[in-house]
Amino acid sequence: MSRYKSAPLRRQGLSVAFARDNLLYVIESLVDPLVIVFTLWAVAFIKDGGLQPAYLVLSLILFSLTFPSSSKFNLTSWEIFSNVIINWLIITSMLILFGTATGYIELFPNEIITLWVCLTPLCQLGADFALRAISPLLIKLQGPVKQTIIIGMNEQGLALAHRLASNHYIAAALLGFFDDAPQEKNTDFPLLGKLDDIANFVKHQRVNTIYLALPANQQEQIVKLLDELKDTTVSIYFVPDIFQADLIQARVGQIEDIPVLAVCETPFTGINGLIKRLADIVFTLCILVMISPILLIVAIGVKLSSPGPIIFKQRRYGLYGEEILVYKFRSMTVCEDGAKVTQATKNDQRITPFGAFLRKTSLDELPQFINVLQGRMSIVGPRPHAVAHNEMYRKLIKGYMVRHKVKPGITGWAQVNGLRGETETLDKMKARIDYDIDYLRNWSPKLDIYIILKTVLVVLKGQNSAY
Repeated sequence: MSRYKSAPLRRQGLSVAFARDNLLYVIESLVDPLVIVFTLWAVAFIKDGGLQPAYLVLSLILFSLTFPSSSKFNLTSWEIFSNVIINWLIITSMLILFGTATGYIELFPNEIITLWVCLTPLCQLGADFALRAISPLLIKLQGPVKQTIIIGMNEQGLALAHRLASNHYIAAALLGFFDDAPQEKNTDFPLLGKLDDIANFVKHQRVNTIYLALPANQQEQIVKLLDELKDTTVSIYFVPDIFQADLIQARVGQIEDIPVLAVCETPFTGINGLIKRLADIVFTLCILVMISPILLIVAIGVKLSSPGPIIFKQRRYGLYGEEILVYKFRSMTVCEDGAKVTQATKNDQRITPFGAFLRKTSLDELPQFINVLQGRMSIVGPRPHAVAHNEMYRKLIKGYMVRHKVKPGITGWAQVNGLRGETETLDKMKARIDYDIDYLRNWSPKLDIYIILKTVLVVLKGQNSAY
């Protein structure tokens, strides 16, 4: 197996994800944002005598960055502690950096900032452990344990059964399965009967919930079964057989009175798109102001190091696969942008000595902040490839073009995980695409902040793959 294989972000540690009608979902999604904001307010009232407008603005920023809270119910105590501390360090580091660059931090007394930064993680830990302690009571408040059956002893049905059985925070008692197809003996969950037996079983065993996991090609049986169950009060949930597909930002929507299911969607719709664009503009303006002397020095260095233009423009694929022009400081003696583009390799003779330094330190990427202001790129997103490379790899890697459902970025999840520079093997490129799709699947403002901070560390440390 390739060592470049990516691991899903949220699925590693966040194994509990409640339905949105679950009381615990509502509470857990609000607990961290509210604790962070209320701790700020408490410190402001105690030390500053009240809430000034600056505190309210900061509260809105904090809430948008931390809502919804990540689920911690199935984590160990140590995992909860490290999760809270690491996330808080990321958020405060970014806020302090942004506040210092804009001067906004001067609106808050140092004593208040220090006290708030120190108290907040302690309050978060207290709230998280308190919520875990009272969760059994909250589960009871939602009513008695629901007698549950699953129709369809197939891959998605069994996967659902294992999740229900292992999750102590869902008030459901799984009785077993119903299916017409012959089944191998399953010691974990009993097969209770065939589809014709369901209606009678539901009435006599007082079943509350049914999960319907039959494949879509059994539509006739599904319609017949739903008709038979109209004479009961059971709640029915459909588990579509696309369950096994590689879903990206899957969610249920509605067009007037017709429900629709998103299977592959961009994370930047609605308010998320606005947050992403505003963050790009604000951070880019601040960064350009800070690095303007560096831009001037690099531009002079490029001009003096070799003949040719200072800025190298190359056609690449942007949002929805449309061609865009991406800017970089020229680091080679050539400016390739045709049907065939040769990737840079180690000891590549086309790279100038000054260009090698620029590529090693990623300074050649700085003009792309102009692309961000133009709306062609984002600060964080899948790195854009040359058009020639796109046309080659889209034929070799399944799902390659999915990465173009968002704007390309100056830095990305793949790059901070070591997949930067030359991709001399198909496995390396596939691993990069895996990380890009993982980013789309798990995007959040907090993840963007983490990638930006890690990018800074990677650049300062340097990467051997950058040449």
